[in-house]
Amino acid sequence: MRKSVKLAVAAAMAAVMMAGCSSGNSTGNVAADKKESPADTALDAGADTDAAGENASDESYTIGIGQFAEHGSLDNCREGFLKGLAEEGIVEGQNLTVLYENAQTDGGTASQIMANFLSKDVDMICAIATPIAQSAYSAARDTDVPVIYTAVTDPVLAELAKEDGTPVGEITGTSDKLPVEKQLEMIRALLPDAKTIGILYSTSEINSVSAIEEYKAAASDYGFEIVESGISGTADIPLATDNLLEKVDCLNNLTDNTVVSVLPMILDKAAKKNVPVFGSEVEQVKIGCLATVGLDYVDLGAQTGRMAAQVLKGEKKAGEMKFEVITEASFYGNTKVAENLGVEIPEELSSSAAELFDEIAAE
Repeated sequence: MRKSVKLAVAAAMAAVMMAGCSSGNSTGNVAADKKESPADTALDAGADTDAAGENASDESYTIGIGQFAEHGSLDNCREGFLKGLAEEGIVEGQNLTVLYENAQTDGGTASQIMANFLSKDVDMICAIATPIAQSAYSAARDTDVPVIYTAVTDPVLAELAKEDGTPVGEITGTSDKLPVEKQLEMIRALLPDAKTIGILYSTSEINSVSAIEEYKAAASDYGFEIVESGISGTADIPLATDNLLEKVDCLNNLTDNTVVSVLPMILDKAAKKNVPVFGSEVEQVKIGCLATVGLDYVDLGAQTGRMAAQVLKGEKKAGEMKFEVITEASFYGNTKVAENLGVEIPEELSSSAAELFDEIAAE
């Protein structure tokens, strides 16, 4: 619930009255059932805007952040989202309360999370990843609660936006659309003799279905054939991975949340077969993918946070804002993985890399 200026003043007066018998205990402005979120970066980013109470927003807000899966890419989106809000003076622990829940790749849980947020009278829902963004819109469409999403690959196919990019309702956000042709060009540069690319994907994630079609349409231009394997849940992945590794020269990972949630297991199986795995963003390269041409998901989240701030402050309505896309993609490579595979990273890639990692980080 937003607090009026009068309520804020009354609270301040009460605090003064208690000063003689108290040393200033915390007011506990974060809900008791809030889960831990990466607020430190956001607090740092917002420190200057709220120093000594100057330039602070006159209102406070509650946002429900629903995340579809637990992995580095989406965690980075959440961190960036709070950072973007803080840049606009909306800072967790100061004038922002965050309720955070993770669906752990379960659609039913995603729906329950959204119902819970609405029952707590949130001012906004932030949905991270396509499946939970769809759940958020379905739950909030008949309310006055706006939805802001991030890491939604194809908002139009997900029926969250119209063909011209305008929202279907009080919902908007950012897309993590993959730079498919740049990724294929990179794979060809790293594996000049490769012919087949294997892709695991969840048949229930519309974002992955969309990406698969793009890869299949462009692959022949780079001399590749796409060998796909659809799975219905994480239990299917071990066997599907084993079968796919027998048929392909490399694997290419999408932004598929179900697959990414067990990526370390896939990387382990691929390493034993000496099969390279390409990621879709930087966190996947850190933990063992050979390389990617991808987005910075902290930047993606920050862009989303800035959009959310406009809505919260009443500057724009979510239904008036087209979804946005980060068009700049960078090369990230892992030299340790390349060494293990006996693959040389060409100079034209290494010299232009946003970052090269020389070790494989633990997930």
